[in-house]
Amino acid sequence: MTLAIRCRELVKHYPARPEPVRAVDGLNLEVARGECFGLLGPNGAGKTTTIEILEGLLRPTAGDVEILGQRWARSDRDLRQRLGITLQDTRLADKLTTREVATLFRSFYERGHEPMSVLEQVGLVEKQNAYVSKLSGGQRQRLAIACALVGDPELLFLDEPTTGLDPQSRRQLWDIVRRLKSQGRTILLTTHYMDEAEKLCDRVAIVDHGRVIALGSPAELIAKVGGEHLIEFQLENGAVVPLEELERLPAAVRAARPDDGYQVAVTAAHITLPALLDLLQSKRLPLAQLTTRHASLEDVFVNLTGRHLRNED
Repeated sequence: MTLAIRCRELVKHYPARPEPVRAVDGLNLEVARGECFGLLGPNGAGKTTTIEILEGLLRPTAGDVEILGQRWARSDRDLRQRLGITLQDTRLADKLTTREVATLFRSFYERGHEPMSVLEQVGLVEKQNAYVSKLSGGQRQRLAIACALVGDPELLFLDEPTTGLDPQSRRQLWDIVRRLKSQGRTILLTTHYMDEAEKLCDRVAIVDHGRVIALGSPAELIAKVGGEHLIEFQLENGAVVPLEELERLPAAVRAARPDDGYQVAVTAAHITLPALLDLLQSKRLPLAQLTTRHASLEDVFVNLTGRHLRNED
């Protein structure tokens, strides 16, 4: 496997009292060429610090980083010609048109695409003469991606590209990333939207407190939850049902009691549900709420940490 990114025991500390903040704490990572790799985790997990070190914007406190077979401080100019970067917050000049911005960024690279061709890739040809100040949030994000693509990069960094966007704009950005994947580009994507990672990434690393706590394809990680489906329910008046009885239900794999309800991981919801309803009826335990859904990467994070991503945010 040819690697686009390799880092070993990556550490980044920031001075603070009473002790330094360990934003990245011994992180190990390998990204193969041609894959879309996701760095997932809550705000403050160390994703942006990690990606800024990989991009050459921050110096690590310790650890070894190799990008496209080269190292920062030895091959800075060459690496910058081979990378495309979209920052978490991209500020572009308000009084430049969309086409002028793309042309400006094209001038930074020795080779690359024509500005209009990248505007076509991101669906902004009709806005080529519009000032940046007149663009919507989603259009600005697409323009930021165009700026990252104009140098025809071998490796593309996208740091939380859909944060703050409305659902329609998010899906437009997803379509762009899918097209880039189909072209065989290597993409490193950071996000705290687990559904985004499930739909876009070949492999993901879940990061918490500056360390990788899980690594694999979305399907592999979700399989570790213990069941393809989750049945979640609440009982009226604080009624209780033993977890061991839930785990004995047909097709049930695991039962837990998050918050004030119950969660049963199952391999076949259509088999478990009738048995669950029979059990509750036999015990005269009235349901207050019941839902079924597919297991997700959010559930992987909860199982590993005992916390929800939304609570962290």
